[in-house]
Amino acid sequence: MVYPAAAQQRAGVALILAPGAGAGQTSDFMVAYATGMAARGIDTVTFDFLYREEGRRLPDPNDRLEACWRAVIAAIRQHQAIGSGALAIGGKSMGGRIASQVAAAGIGDLAGLVFLGYPLHPPGRPDRLRARHLLDITAPMLFVQGSRDAFGTPDELRSIITQLDAKTELYVVEGGDHSFKVPKRSGLSPEDVGRTIQDHVSEWLRGVAAVRTAR
Repeated sequence: MVYPAAAQQRAGVALILAPGAGAGQTSDFMVAYATGMAARGIDTVTFDFLYREEGRRLPDPNDRLEACWRAVIAAIRQHQAIGSGALAIGGKSMGGRIASQVAAAGIGDLAGLVFLGYPLHPPGRPDRLRARHLLDITAPMLFVQGSRDAFGTPDELRSIITQLDAKTELYVVEGGDHSFKVPKRSGLSPEDVGRTIQDHVSEWLRGVAAVRTAR
């Protein structure tokens, strides 16, 4: 699904976002972030992995998930309206992880990667890290991570980020879980948190797109 950027503030960068394992592109989370990014001038595209389109609950093996990602990237690069500018990829949880694997294997020039809750390891299994391939990514990366994320805390991510050569930023959602939900005592609604994150992601994307254009 394509969410065109607001014409008066188009940033010249497109962002493809993939959903997590348990949801699709029409989930409240994905729709909120796609519409929010488009309103901030970022052309945004979402899609469903094949297992989701076929009505299956369990994700496909990595190679099929990666093949789906590559097909979407190829299609968007041919898109007349948004395919000629800078391109960033990423997604929620598994969607972002598979995007990182595709980037690590080589998918052409990317402006950056955006991870909305990177699943560094399964909950309760910090010994099963999903990070070695991140060393092979050359494009800038933005990790948006809740401070209470059971799939990887900001401190766990920091220990990985220090090993990366690519320009990398970590944005911490204080009190947030894997989907950035914060305790009620914070006084913040999901919409409040989402707007703050979307503001930061859009500014970061504008920055990396400007650097790419200046090269």
